[in-house]
Formats: sequence, structure tokens, C-alpha cells
Amino acid sequence: MPDTFSVPFQQVLDRITPHLPPYLRKIEPVHGRVRFEFAPFTGHEKQPVKPQSYYDDPQLNYVPESEDQAEHRIRTIARDVLDDLYQQASKRWQDAAYVAELRRVVRDAPERWRAYEREAKALEAAYAYLRTAEAGREWPAAISRLVDAQDRTRAAADRFDERAAHIANAQYRHLYADLGHTQALTEAGYPEAKDWHVGDGFGGYFRDGLTAKVDRLIEEQEQHLAKVRRLSGTAH
Repeated sequence: MPDTFSVPFQQVLDRITPHLPPYLRKIEPVHGRVRFEFAPFTGHEKQPVKPQSYYDDPQLNYVPESEDQAEHRIRTIARDVLDDLYQQASKRWQDAAYVAELRRVVRDAPERWRAYEREAKALEAAYAYLRTAEAGREWPAAISRLVDAQDRTRAAADRFDERAAHIANAQYRHLYADLGHTQALTEAGYPEAKDWHVGDGFGGYFRDGLTAKVDRLIEEQEQHLAKVRRLSGTAH
């Protein structure tokens, strides 16, 4: 859109009024540009697009400047204003649609994440205990408790991934929304999601979720224990 208007704004407004959407609350010129105020989108509406009337309007058809300079100018500005309006509306709608989808797919993810955190802390404690003198006196039992903690942590991670896969796919589908992932989850009502390990979703596929992270941790723990056994020359 031009930085300044070369025609009265009222003339532009008269030209574009038939094509203004019902969700537009206010339109006004500000410093040579046009400011739009929209009613809040829920994300469940159809995506805003320019109406067919925009394309059919003979008052907006292209006119060469050499043919009619004044008409060329007003039509160009009118089309630019409408293009900007629907582009901004679409962006607002995309953000709202992103938040709406997250509200639908998150479900009990917060509870599942908290369950995982409890199991992860228990696993950390079971692993740390192996470094104590007391563990050496009950090594088989201590290792058995570690294995149980590993299994419970992995199961909790797998349950969280059931929700995380849908969240990650929503993030992929709304990749071009202005809202970032954390901000969108916050606006959906989940500010604690900044701490979640969601993984990556793309085209229905899911990878690098919480279960994969736990598997790597378990592998590191078992490699460490195997090294301790080898270096200490014990049967532990």
C-alpha cells in the first residue's frame, strides 16, 4: 500500500465498502496507511478470503494509467487496501485457529506430563542411590528398583507422547501462524507447556518425543553401569 494517499480516503472507502467483511469493526487511515479493527476470531470460522464480488466489481478492474490517471490511482489504492485487510484478517484467523486446535488436542496432557515428572524424579533417585555405600550391600535389589523405575518412566513418557504427537502435528499444520508454539499453548490456557518435551510432527509423522528421550537416558544409565562392572571387576 502506498505510504501516503494521493486521493481522499473517503473515495477509497466508497469504492471498497461493498466488499468489506462483517467481522470488520473499524477502518481508518493512520499516517498514510489504513488501520483495521476486527471482531475476535474463534478459529472455527472459515478462513477469511476476498469475496467473489471483489473480482467481479467493474469499479475495481485494472485501468492503465495512460488511459485514466485518476481512476488508475483510486483503483490501485482500493485494491491494495482490500488486499491488506484480508491478509491481516487471515493472519488473525490463523492464530485463532491454531489456538483452537491446541485446545482440542491437548486434553489431559498436563496430567500426563506431571505423571511423567513424578516417575522421572523417582528414576533419578533410584539411579543416584546406586552411588551410595548402602546400594553396594543390596546391589541386586537396588538394580531391580532401578529397572522398575526405568519401566515406569518410559511408560509415563509413552502416555504423554500420545498427546504430544497431536500437539506436534498441530504445530506443524500451523507452522506459518504468527504465534510461536509456546505462545500459542499459553493462549490456549497451558502456560506450563513451556516445560513440555513435545517432539516434532510433520505430515502425520512424529519423532524425537519424550519416549525417545527416556530411551536415550536409560541407555546412558545402562552403559555407565556396564562400565562400572567392567572397571571394578565385580559381578554387580
